[in-house]
Amino acid sequence: MTYQVFARKYRPQLFEEVLGQDTVVRTLRNAIKSGRLAHAYLFVGPRGVGKTSTARIFAKALNCVKGPTETPCGQCDPCREITAGNSLDVLEIDGASNNGVEQVRELRENVRFLPTRGQFRIYLIDEVHMLSGPAFNALLKTLEEPPPHVKFLFATTEAHKLPATIISRCQRFDLQPIRDEVAAKHLLAIAKQEKVALDPAAAEVIARASEGGMRDAESMLDQVVSFCGDKVAEEDVLSIFGFASAEDVASLGGHILAGDAASALNLVAAQGEAGKDLGRLLADLVALTRDLLVGEVTAKELPGRRGELLAPLRGRSTPRKLTELLEILSSAEAGLRFTPDKKLPLEVAVVKGIHLLHTADLDEVLEVLAGLGDGVAVAPSAPRPAPRAAAPQAAVKVAAKPAAAPVSADSRATWQRIVGDIVAKQPLRSAWLDKAGEVAEEDGVLRVVFPSDQAKQLKTPPVKEQGKIIEELWKQSTGRAIVFRPEATGAVSAPTAPPTPTSPTAENFANDAGIEAAIELFGATLEPEEKS
Repeated sequence: MTYQVFARKYRPQLFEEVLGQDTVVRTLRNAIKSGRLAHAYLFVGPRGVGKTSTARIFAKALNCVKGPTETPCGQCDPCREITAGNSLDVLEIDGASNNGVEQVRELRENVRFLPTRGQFRIYLIDEVHMLSGPAFNALLKTLEEPPPHVKFLFATTEAHKLPATIISRCQRFDLQPIRDEVAAKHLLAIAKQEKVALDPAAAEVIARASEGGMRDAESMLDQVVSFCGDKVAEEDVLSIFGFASAEDVASLGGHILAGDAASALNLVAAQGEAGKDLGRLLADLVALTRDLLVGEVTAKELPGRRGELLAPLRGRSTPRKLTELLEILSSAEAGLRFTPDKKLPLEVAVVKGIHLLHTADLDEVLEVLAGLGDGVAVAPSAPRPAPRAAAPQAAVKVAAKPAAAPVSADSRATWQRIVGDIVAKQPLRSAWLDKAGEVAEEDGVLRVVFPSDQAKQLKTPPVKEQGKIIEELWKQSTGRAIVFRPEATGAVSAPTAPPTPTSPTAENFANDAGIEAAIELFGATLEPEEKS
């Protein structure tokens, strides 16, 4: 079945169902109900969003035997003729093919004839922006003062190419890209009518790939049905069009948030070797990052499968960092059109994104330095980080507690390895782990006790981010999924006596906690001042 049959047979027949264009539908309904009908309407929007379909439905509403009516019956002769495209009263004109002044002059001659069956003689001009300048001039007088039995319906994807004199004489309606859920529902309805078993997940993939265009979605469905027959699964759609699965896109996003460049690049390479469209993979990664950013800002979760895939990625970065990541990915996506190699821009964007997310910026430095006075962010005289190879042997200082909860040797060793790995990667942001006390794993929950004066610190973004990393590393190490739950219920550490003020010598300058934090962050070295 061709796209044209899909469009004619399965496009909605009632205003309530016009592909999610609620504002347009409401305005046209009220115009019919109140009898305030204009003589010219202009439908504007990107390709495949239903401009011509809306115009046809409006034409049915005007010329139905019950009309003008908000709910054309679709069964009377005028409605059926408009659906079939052979109505004598509704003349569809292709503006690209009939764009000369002679065709418009012929139209002007014909507008004086009364309709044969319906109440109005309707001229539906598609891609009206393709008319020539003289043709617009010839149309202008008729458009300004048409006979009462004539209505003009114009559709265009490029309204900016229309003369202002034409636009000012029309009621303009801007149609928006069709929402994915609306497109998927429409595809499932078509498949049901055609007795095709279409997997809802497959319909979602097609809807997302169509980028708001119902025409593209219907055309893709036609192609898939031709290939698969009467049963279409998600894997079929992914294979035919070279799309990455939603799980693979989420995995790539997880690797970027975790700072795992090797796994991220390996996934990109595997997708390329499997023949996947890397341009589409980058576009899906942009959409994932956008959804993640919106979720962090609004604290709302997406429904359904999309929300389930995003749930493990929530809370692992700040909105500001996600915004910057989105800018990097969007810039790379825009540059793909200028290069035949889709893999390189994607790899560069992935590495730049990881570097961005896991490099402290000035705001974080100021936050850390501001906390030094409270002993929260960086412990005084913190040891220099060990090399990565030695990370598994790094130990965590565990304060001795009376009647501590029992912890298995395996759990304690796992905790120490994980903390050592995190400290080796992010020494500056991991000082809060030094204050960990009791550690207990029970019923899928890892409880770690911190001093009660650390309650505020445990709510900061770095703690939440590293908590997600702890959950991932714990599952990788033990095979058990846990929820990390830090608790500020321990005893407050005894305050240390303030240091005796001393003159600013080179020795105590080098041992200053703030200076040491800056040295760790920027990889700097102290050099003695040269004396003249």
